[in-house]
Formats: sequence, structure tokens, C-alpha cells
Amino acid sequence: MTADADRMLSSDYLVDLEGRPIEEIREMRAECVEVETGLSYLRRMAQGPLDIVNRELVRREVGGLGDRATLIEELPGILADGPRPAGVGRLSQSLEPTLVDPELSAELNELLGGGVISDVVNLDAAALVQLQARLELFEERVSDRRQAYFECIDALQAELTRRYRTGEASVDSLLS
Repeated sequence: MTADADRMLSSDYLVDLEGRPIEEIREMRAECVEVETGLSYLRRMAQGPLDIVNRELVRREVGGLGDRATLIEELPGILADGPRPAGVGRLSQSLEPTLVDPELSAELNELLGGGVISDVVNLDAAALVQLQARLELFEERVSDRRQAYFECIDALQAELTRRYRTGEASVDSLLS
């Protein structure tokens, strides 16, 4: 999927939108949304473990209890929607991905493999900081990639909007 998805980010993908049929523009937008939804899913799958790691680092700073039972008890608060990194903050049109980048998914599985998150209270400080850095890097790369797809989606949506505004396309065409 990566090579196919990368095609959507190439400089010629959005060339001559005005000359393309409206159905093609809609298909292109749907394709970009599908890839972005998969990236959004991967980002969310990295954010939960990152929140857990960050909580453990704070716990160690303040000297709280460091056992698995306490961690499990605190999970609802840790995983509740809280502050997130700066970004577009768009909600995906569909929260269930139909297409997830296999390379990024494998990378995330490697980062989190071996039950590292369930054993976070037993990691030494260096391993914990390294895991935090790796998760942050992963999340940042996925976020940057999502941003690139948002730009494509915005360009495609702008072309569709232009066509409706100028009368080149009608809302009635959506109903047929």
C-alpha cells in the first residue's frame, strides 16, 4: 500500500484538476480520506501507549506507587482525552480504517511488542525514556504524513467546491 499511497503525495497527483471529470475528483478524495483514516488509526494506537509512558515518567518524578495494579487503576484517567500535540485536529469521517499502512503498523507493533506497555512500571529509566522518544518520533511521522493527505483532501475539496459554486457541477448530480 505504501507505494500506492505515496503516489497520492507526488507532485503530479493534483495536476490539472480542472480538466478531470468530477467523478475522478471524488474518487481521488475518497482514496486520500481512506489512507488518512488508516494513519489516524495508527496515530491513536501510538498515543495511548505514549500517554502511559508519560504517566510513568511523571510518577517516577514525584515518587508515587510504581506497580501494575496502580497503573491499571489509573488507566481511565491516563487514556482520557487530554492535551494532544499541536495539529490540524480533524476528526476522520470514519473512525474504522479500511486501509492501514502495513509498514507503519509493523513498526508500531515492533515498538510495543513483548508487552512493553504492560510492564512499563518495571522498565529502567533509560529504557523508558528511549521508548518515549521512539513513540514520539513515530507519532510525529504519522502526523506529518496525515497533514500531507489533509492538504491533498483540501485541494480536491476546493476543486469540487469551485465546480458547485461556478455551476460546472450541480448538487442534483450527487443524488443520481
